[in-house]
Amino acid sequence: MRMRHTLAAVAAAGAIAAITAGPAQATEYSSALKIKGVQYDAPGADSNRCSGGNTKNEYLTIKNYSRTATVDLRGYVVKDAAGNKFTFTAGHRLEPGDYVNLRGGRGTDSDAGNVVYRQNCNFIWNNDKDTIYLLKPTGAKADVHSYTKRANDADGNGYITYHG
Repeated sequence: MRMRHTLAAVAAAGAIAAITAGPAQATEYSSALKIKGVQYDAPGADSNRCSGGNTKNEYLTIKNYSRTATVDLRGYVVKDAAGNKFTFTAGHRLEPGDYVNLRGGRGTDSDAGNVVYRQNCNFIWNNDKDTIYLLKPTGAKADVHSYTKRANDADGNGYITYHG
């Protein structure tokens, strides 16, 4: 009889742990916005010069996967493992299914062209490995992905797709 109570207690504790663990992970990815992909290694030799450099060719694609909700990017933060970050300070509304490319370098943001520039000519993503964080304006995680060139970029083109 004691064994039956012990097994029941262990099973109940496991069920409680599973229920408790489930929402915490689901909350982390509860955003309609997800990282669709990253061009972490700009084609060609890296040059972070503002004039003639290729930081514009390094970009992160963020997509609104909601079927009904429009999301304003104002206040969202993109950062890497070292803490380099970009905050969307201007309103940029993503309709359901819409996306934006966050590019390095300097340029003019365009809703029609689905592009926002970091206005910074330094590369943000490491070419060998990094972690990409997409944070909600509250600081909660919307999406997070780590990569290594060897493990995640089989064709070696510097681009990784996360969510199709």
